Amino acid sequence: MDVGGIASLATGIEQVKTAQSVSVAVLKKALEAQGSEVLSLLEALPPVTTPSNLPPHLGRNINTTA
Repeated sequence: MDVGGIASLATGIEQVKTAQSVSVAVLKKALEAQGSEVLSLLEALPPVTTPSNLPPHLGRNINTTA
């Protein structure tokens, strides 16, 4: 292998590293954007309230039989 082949290989490796770094950065930004959107949607939900006129034992179990 000549010096030109080694230089070409090194350049190719650096290009792959750069492309991967850019891809990871874009993915991180996308995840951050989705996370902030989810938080804003969760904050927009009305608070969950339980009626105070029900006995405390109601609403603790789910009947899964049909």
